[in-house]
Amino acid sequence: MKERIKAVLLRARYAAIGAAVGAAIGGLFSRNAASTGGAIGGLVGATVADTRGTLEGTLEDLGELDPRSTDGSEE
Repeated sequence: MKERIKAVLLRARYAAIGAAVGAAIGGLFSRNAASTGGAIGGLVGATVADTRGTLEGTLEDLGELDPRSTDGSEE
């Protein structure tokens, strides 16, 4: 349960950061662009958080399967 809550909070944090950056960039152009930039930035941030969580697990699995990832004590 703790891991699920942690993942949800990570996703929310990335979405908030993405929304802030998108709104700041859009705000340079107009108020409507700030709103749109915030929405798109939030979606991108949430997607990055999901991808990051999936990538970490996948990279760990690949590291275990890679024969080059041994510590060198077998030689």
